[in-house]
Amino acid sequence: MNAEAPGRVGASGRTEPSGPAEAPGRIVLLTASHRVAPGLLSWPAWQALRAADRVLCAEPDNPQLPYLREAGVTAEHSVPTAHELVDACAGGRTVVVLTGGEGNQPLTDGLARLAGSGRVSMPDLELLPGSYDLPGARLLDLVQIMDRIRNECPWTSRKTHEGLAKYAIEEAYELVEAIEDGDRDELREELGDVLLQVVFHARIAEEGGPGEGDEPFSVDDVAATLVEKLIHRHPHVFGDETAETPEDVHAHWLRTKAVEKRRTSVTDGVPLGQPGLALAAKLASRVRTAGLDVPLPTGRGIGYELLALAVRAERDGVDPEAALRAAGRAYRDAIRAAEGHG
Repeated sequence: MNAEAPGRVGASGRTEPSGPAEAPGRIVLLTASHRVAPGLLSWPAWQALRAADRVLCAEPDNPQLPYLREAGVTAEHSVPTAHELVDACAGGRTVVVLTGGEGNQPLTDGLARLAGSGRVSMPDLELLPGSYDLPGARLLDLVQIMDRIRNECPWTSRKTHEGLAKYAIEEAYELVEAIEDGDRDELREELGDVLLQVVFHARIAEEGGPGEGDEPFSVDDVAATLVEKLIHRHPHVFGDETAETPEDVHAHWLRTKAVEKRRTSVTDGVPLGQPGLALAAKLASRVRTAGLDVPLPTGRGIGYELLALAVRAERDGVDPEAALRAAGRAYRDAIRAAEGHG
């Protein structure tokens, strides 16, 4: 006596008998990243699409569809339930479901429930990534989000470079604080806030400037300029130069920077608006690197004493700003202890 094959659940939800030789078929959930140009699918993805008995897509405007048609792959606009998808695989058929980069959670949940019920002969199920995000792909999302906010947000749409300048300074200080605190979660968030400033300013720059010669530029132009600079200033990585020590690298950097900027003084490019201790240390560093013998100016008052301390700290390899912040933190803790905060 031949044993019958186990029944399966049809589209109606009723258990139906299956023939003894009926194969369960195959479901392929094909994902594709929206951050990769449509049509650039992996070879396994194209193989699966060409070999499928049916290709289903829930989105009529899915950006992959024109490229599938061009390749001779017919995709049906369909939003199947888990039951319907299992039924479509009857007789050993292969059905490819084209989903977005995040997949189709309701469908996969439904298939999981069917498989867990034990009452259905399930097709083979494969999750096939058709394209992968490259490193930095989420930056594309950031640029798109910034563009929309700039167009639609009443506050953001009115901001200028000048109006945002103070936030760049604030975010930089908050980043430094996160580094000094050693808080990784805070560091990640503050890096994002600094990145926001770059993307925000670049988005404003796309609109040009108030002057007749203020040509617009985009975040891609900013990145391209930075890439060119990094390559040019690292000839030991991208060229024929050699560098065995950090000091060699620093010397390369200074030489190429001097050629690029065509500076006539070691003080050129030192922002005078930075904090006083940092300014003094930066000037001392430029003097020491250039091998100049410049006596410190003398005068009366605490400013000249602080200048001498900052120069001494730089000579000893100490960041005077960081040292003063550390002392300030200790002072804050002492104050809180005196207040009884523990």
